[in-house]
Amino acid sequence: MAAMERESINFKLPKTLTKALRTAARERHTTATDLVIQGLYHVLGPISGTEVSIETRLHNLEAQLTALANRQEDSIESGVEDSSKQRLSLLEQKTEAIAQRLAKIEGAISVLSGRSYPSSKRKSNNYHPPQLELQPLPAQNLASRLGLTASYLVDHFEKLSTKDFISWTRNRDPRSIGWEFHPEDGLYHPVQQ
Repeated sequence: MAAMERESINFKLPKTLTKALRTAARERHTTATDLVIQGLYHVLGPISGTEVSIETRLHNLEAQLTALANRQEDSIESGVEDSSKQRLSLLEQKTEAIAQRLAKIEGAISVLSGRSYPSSKRKSNNYHPPQLELQPLPAQNLASRLGLTASYLVDHFEKLSTKDFISWTRNRDPRSIGWEFHPEDGLYHPVQQ
């Protein structure tokens, strides 16, 4: 390739820009002048009567590929994030629905186990069905068991003394069990009578 005729021009550039230009030139093993020429080709495009050096063409190609890769990564990341958010939201909804069903089942079991049935023809006076031991419940599940909303339950917990809250929950529980809140695990525990 023939040497290109050059002309010296003085420019007044901000010191921070010249410092960055010299640093970039050292990192790329080239000169500040060549970087300025590459930048001018990038901004001005092809100019008749000048040859674009291979280095400049490679630089332009590299800039285009980098921009394309960044756009591709951004679109992939946003697609993955949207998909993950949708899946997480769906999973949360399903978990909440399962928790509500479980609370209803627990309530139904406690109602059924509290009922007395007429004695059958067989003598089974000594048989006592095993009582299910109640486990601590989160506010949402206890509220479902008591036929309340979680916010209504928490509101009463905050308003009432511990003794009054236990009595209040006992009056609403299907098996007349009182409940108290334990802050160490954030759950409502059944109170043994």
